[in-house]
Amino acid sequence: MDIINEKDYENQEREQVIQRAMDKFGALIREDFKRIDSIKNAPGRKDFKKLDHIVIGILPGDGIGPFIMEQALRVAKYLLQDQIDSGKVEFRTIPGMTIAERAARNESLPPEVLEACKACDVLVKGPFVTPRAGDPWPNMVSANSLLRRALQLYAAVRPVRIPEKGIDWTFFRENIEGEYIWGNKGIQVNPDLAVDFKVLTRPGAERICRAAFEFAKNNGKTNVTVVTKANIVKLVDGNFLKMAHEIEKEYPGITVREELVDSMAAKITDPEFTKGMQVFVLPNLYGDIVTDVAAEYQGGLGTASSSNIGDQYALFEAIHGVGNFLVKHNRAQYADPCSLIRAMGEMISHIGYADRKEKLVKALDICTRTERKVVVTTDKDGATAAEFTDYLLDTLQRAE
Repeated sequence: MDIINEKDYENQEREQVIQRAMDKFGALIREDFKRIDSIKNAPGRKDFKKLDHIVIGILPGDGIGPFIMEQALRVAKYLLQDQIDSGKVEFRTIPGMTIAERAARNESLPPEVLEACKACDVLVKGPFVTPRAGDPWPNMVSANSLLRRALQLYAAVRPVRIPEKGIDWTFFRENIEGEYIWGNKGIQVNPDLAVDFKVLTRPGAERICRAAFEFAKNNGKTNVTVVTKANIVKLVDGNFLKMAHEIEKEYPGITVREELVDSMAAKITDPEFTKGMQVFVLPNLYGDIVTDVAAEYQGGLGTASSSNIGDQYALFEAIHGVGNFLVKHNRAQYADPCSLIRAMGEMISHIGYADRKEKLVKALDICTRTERKVVVTTDKDGATAAEFTDYLLDTLQRAE
């Protein structure tokens, strides 16, 4: 009988570990080939102008979510009152998505909630809890990510406006792929080696880049800045950059500017560096980081919204968290509702009422930048969300 020495045994065991990792990786690739086919065979974009009835699903969220959603709904219903009265627009609250409800079932996105979402044309949501290590909740996958994937919401569109600095930026963040799509599917090869993945498909890159160029063309913009780390991440980021240049050829008058994500984050407040920048397109992780930096530059995450756009569905949300500190200190009613109010404005524009969104944007500028008669500080020395919304609605009425 051959005696296997310790080194040979370690090598055999290591080969078995490698094979298991390869099998898991192979299964992930097979799964993504199916996803690529579904992207290629997906129906075209929904035309809201042809719909007789538009259903807007409301997911209030956790923490401060229900407080600011109540105020955002007041504004949306004011702006769409005629459409509500005629039956053209319906607001529908979808239950079952608080963290307590999801944790009790240990399901990030219960099947009946997803079906209720699919029965709507667009969604507006407050912030959801995504459990972290040490939280008193099960370690569940992000409900936000699951919704984006299930509804194929591939473009996270985030506007940043700072009129006094001449800034009117629109960010197109790829919303499904990148580092996040296999975020819970990494491989712990052995105690010494863990591998996570960064994924890019050609159809995925094409649709986000095309969305950015279409927006630029339709809004009179001449620049699309592509933010990557293509000097280091040569295949995934390199292919993303190549796709942007490929699509650039179809849009005369719009030019691509290339920037690295570290430079972009470091210099975003430098007017010389950002001169001429108008529209941005970024892979998932970089978009997550850079748009948060840009929102802070605008005035904080509480001022910013995000539109998650697909061809059949769209979801609009605030980009901040659930505000646990405010809730714990009994100050949830003092949370700034502007982020979710802006999200409602983006939703209203998306379903075909861009003029009403513009009225809202102008009123928000008056309330938060020029008049500032009622100010939210998130503390008891400032206005409540309801008091600020009273002021905003009065400003909208005065403008009519």
